[in-house]
Amino acid sequence: MSYLNLGIVAHVDAGKTSLTERLLHHAGVIDRLGSVDGGDTLTDSLALERERGITIRASVASFPAGDVSVNVLDTPGHPDFIAEVDRSLAVLDGAVLVLSAVEGVQAQTLVLMRALQRLRLPVIVFVNKIDRRGARPDAVADAVARRLSPDVLPVQRVLGAGTPAARVEPLPDDGLRAWLGDESRRGAAHPVLFGSAVTGVGVPELAAALGTYLPVVSDGTHAAAPSGVVFAIDREDGRKRAFVRMREGALRVRDRIDLGHGRSERVTGLRVAHRGTLEARSTAGAGQIAVVQGLATARVGDVVGPRLPGDERASQFPPPSYETVVDAVPGERGRLYAALSELAEQDPLIRVRRRDEEITVSLYGEVQREVLAAILQREYRVEARFGEVRTARTERLVGAGHAVEIKKQNGNEFHATIGLRVEPGTPGSGVTFELECERGSMPPAFFDATEDTVRLELARGPLHWPVPDARVVMTHSGYSPRQSHMHQKFNKAMSSTGADFRGLAPRVLAAAVRRAGTVVCEPVHRFVIELPEDTVGPVASLVGRLGGMPFESRASGSGIVVMRGEIPAASVAALQRDLPGLTHGEGMCRTEHDRFEPVRVGVRALRGGAAGSAAGSTKRTCSCCQDGGGPGSNCMVGVVRN
Repeated sequence: MSYLNLGIVAHVDAGKTSLTERLLHHAGVIDRLGSVDGGDTLTDSLALERERGITIRASVASFPAGDVSVNVLDTPGHPDFIAEVDRSLAVLDGAVLVLSAVEGVQAQTLVLMRALQRLRLPVIVFVNKIDRRGARPDAVADAVARRLSPDVLPVQRVLGAGTPAARVEPLPDDGLRAWLGDESRRGAAHPVLFGSAVTGVGVPELAAALGTYLPVVSDGTHAAAPSGVVFAIDREDGRKRAFVRMREGALRVRDRIDLGHGRSERVTGLRVAHRGTLEARSTAGAGQIAVVQGLATARVGDVVGPRLPGDERASQFPPPSYETVVDAVPGERGRLYAALSELAEQDPLIRVRRRDEEITVSLYGEVQREVLAAILQREYRVEARFGEVRTARTERLVGAGHAVEIKKQNGNEFHATIGLRVEPGTPGSGVTFELECERGSMPPAFFDATEDTVRLELARGPLHWPVPDARVVMTHSGYSPRQSHMHQKFNKAMSSTGADFRGLAPRVLAAAVRRAGTVVCEPVHRFVIELPEDTVGPVASLVGRLGGMPFESRASGSGIVVMRGEIPAASVAALQRDLPGLTHGEGMCRTEHDRFEPVRVGVRALRGGAAGSAAGSTKRTCSCCQDGGGPGSNCMVGVVRN
């Protein structure tokens, strides 16, 4: 058997869920068509999806196309749920990029195409909605070649565009089809097809094209060790399910598999995507999508079994640039945090932080906040109150700092000795924890307790923002051995426990971080704006007022100029809101995360006193800081050293 794992991706409202439904109907998998507006499509099974008419979670359905079994992943189109698309792209064999014949190339279309090209995934372009009034299939095909990729080739033409009678017919072959098939399967060229998911025109041709223009995978031999990638996690009736793209071998019920980092789990149940449903099976082979039960410690991105080439594809999308404070009634805060942590497990690009009584969750935008609130209410029975969406900042170490506390000395009430040195890490390197002291100097559990606490504390940072990249070295260690006498019980008052190290580590780390100094950084986005030539001046002024900077403006033909530059993430929403009014409704903006850099707005540098000068330190404060002192509890920017 041969398999094709296919992604259907598009800007929101381009019709990809309707297209998925039409493909399933054409294959005989479903006997009636659902409607996105009616809320009864097969792939939009989440109640919230049916109500809102948008795809929120990626879903899997299967249908036959000739002798190929196609597993189709219907992914979200709204940019707030780009993390779902990210996970799906990593396990695909190819994709169908859907555009509307009316709206054409849109901002999210460009983002998706760039991600597909970076992964070198074969892509078929499908121009949908050719029957709608205002459809411009030829103009859209030209825009695809101009703005998405010059390596596209229409294989059909549209007759009667913009009318209910619109139809497609193949263009003369001229010997190109065989060449296009080879080039498309290796991602070097992209065929363009046309149709309408509503009327069904062009859908049989698209189904036939899948096996021609996209690569298929044979189920291979079951003798190889089972290997796959976890690309999604959810829960059904309270039980965790891991969605695994099988790459090699066969996975069987009751197999014990290695998930890495010392985690070994036993498969207790298997279901495989087949003809629109998930069927219980005893075995899942290469090329198939398996829904696996029993993997209690599985995380998105885990490799099941031995690693293979392609298992470590880098994420193509940045972490969220925004966050919001979430609260509940006092008695519900524990349940709220547990529910958000469970949802974050399903979406690893959503980060949940808790400091004292404040819980924050990172987001991609307002729509995602609304959806999270609804999911918490419906699935977890928690009434959550979300604050305003704000920019998610980080703290960066600006130097090295060291602190030591010796057990039972100088006010240290813990039976623990800890010395920590902190240094800046390379952006993107994460937090590393190393030992300079002898590993045998105390029980391993005490080292583990120290490291776990250090990572937890850096995740919430001294100024309430996470410290994502740092090198932490444990320089000193010490403990009180188990104190007891013959026939007497263990005396906790005289002996070290893990609680001593968990209690002391935050204090030592905080002192080391203060001496190293931190600076609060905000995300900066790159932007590309396409706009009419006569609106360049007003748009450049808008970008400047919002704290951004245009780098270049180049004519791209037909009176259109492409402007590139950068802008703080906090100003992106305002840019997108005001752009249409300045460009006669013709401006189009796409942005993506570039880097973090120190917050600049309202910042002034102050030289420290004698102590600060001796340390070579600089203090930066904003309006919420006390003059000459450290940042206040809600400070948005600060560099502090003692």
